[in-house]
Amino acid sequence: MKPSRLGIEIGGTKIQVVLGDAGHTIRDRRRFVVDRSQGAAGIRAQIEEAIRSFQTSGALFEGVGVGFGGPVNRKQGMVACSHQIQDWEGFALAAWLNELCHCPVYLENDANVAALGESVAGAGRGAESVFYMTLGSGVGGGMVFHENIYHGNIPGESELGHLRLDREGTRLEDVCSGWAVDRQIVECVRQHPDSKLAACTRHMQEGQAKALSVALSEGCPLAKLILDETSQALAFGLSHVIHLFHPSRLVVGGGLSMLGAPLLNAVARQLPQWVMEVFHPVPDLIVAQLGEDAVPVGALCLTTRQGALPRVPSEDQ
Repeated sequence: MKPSRLGIEIGGTKIQVVLGDAGHTIRDRRRFVVDRSQGAAGIRAQIEEAIRSFQTSGALFEGVGVGFGGPVNRKQGMVACSHQIQDWEGFALAAWLNELCHCPVYLENDANVAALGESVAGAGRGAESVFYMTLGSGVGGGMVFHENIYHGNIPGESELGHLRLDREGTRLEDVCSGWAVDRQIVECVRQHPDSKLAACTRHMQEGQAKALSVALSEGCPLAKLILDETSQALAFGLSHVIHLFHPSRLVVGGGLSMLGAPLLNAVARQLPQWVMEVFHPVPDLIVAQLGEDAVPVGALCLTTRQGALPRVPSEDQ
């Protein structure tokens, strides 16, 4: 088998390990659901299982790109912390992967990696500057100029989810992440057990945000209320992105973005009121095109931009 590239997504909900090539095409994939009770060790076991299965099939790796769900020290290849999963702090992730794969490893925050993927191969193609916001387990952001990730000081930048919405310290992530919307739905259903929203979530143990689309299509006022509150907070948060970066394009990805037009239209209606008039019209707001592949494709892109990125070298180099 000819040499391949490995793309790894490490999130708070799912893990993906993909086998691809220099053209960022995914040829094979392993996907796992995160068991939060197992912490970082459980995730590493899942990743190692996927890597071993590819190696057993004869795969040879010439580069590994990783999108990690939290701040990282990309120069040292170390995790700074995870906001969702325990026991990641200070872990030398790139060195560990280098021991498994025997090739250069490139580590970045997952939102940065998704931003790169969408800029190169998704909704950001052709745009000079792209800001990507992910609405998943948490809320993250990444900025790309001319298909290169913008970097601030280590261990990270564009932590959009930690933007404060008020002086009491409410974070954007507290309102707009998938888990936050799940909590809002659970509370609404508890208070209104006979609502359409309750009917849509009756057999769901988790991931209740997936029911919003159906409830909205059925005209549920509770679903509309949750959508309005979420979109207001998102518009306010994105206004800061525009004032700081004024990107050509805003791309929204992650599980909650699957709401599609109802969410984006609501945000687009409210966004102009928070942006100074000279920046009107506000940048285009687009749903990510790569879906679940944004981070894996971006991780494959990392391995082809070796001149611009620090790396952990292989033992043979």
